Amino acid sequence: MSQTTARRVRLAAIELFATRGFHGTGIRDLAEAAGLSSATLYHYMGTKEDLLVSIMRASLDRLVAAARQVTADVPDPLGRVTNLVALHVYTHAEQQLETRVVDGEIRALSPQRRPGIIALRDEYEACWQTAIDDGCDRGLLRPSSRSVARLALLEMCSGISRWYSPTGPFTLDELAERYIEMSLGLLGAPGPAAKPDLGPVRAIVAANWPD
Repeated sequence: MSQTTARRVRLAAIELFATRGFHGTGIRDLAEAAGLSSATLYHYMGTKEDLLVSIMRASLDRLVAAARQVTADVPDPLGRVTNLVALHVYTHAEQQLETRVVDGEIRALSPQRRPGIIALRDEYEACWQTAIDDGCDRGLLRPSSRSVARLALLEMCSGISRWYSPTGPFTLDELAERYIEMSLGLLGAPGPAAKPDLGPVRAIVAANWPD
């Protein structure tokens, strides 16, 4: 399968899985959306679950890599939290369908395939937990529960994938700044003393999600 065809199959699967759900999408639906015959699609992609796992793994691999990049060489835990919030907001707003598939369809995976994807998700969340724990240990953050705070922040930031529109009243940078302010407030930290420089995070997102 050419790269062009492979990308067409991937994009068709992401859109269908995000809008209809994994179990609500049939092989025939995928083939029609990708402009292929069912036999050709099955031959190249393997099972429908193989395709879902491939999408999830590629997305989470990029997210983990980006999380490490935005937190590398940032000694201040508040700065790491700020960058992680911005990263999550940018990716979930700009990759709305892909992130909705990753966030919402893990339950559709078989018991044999689920642990590998959950391990990647946990690796990403560990970047958040490390920053939160460091901030708490230094007395900079004061959430009532560190792990609940992590889950609450991720859920709040993920929600942007369900409603963000580039034609809305706020730019994505403005929304990222507001999410950062709310996240630091939830963690018991003061708001940022100055407007955060989100340019480096933007650049990392562009490098990891070039298309």
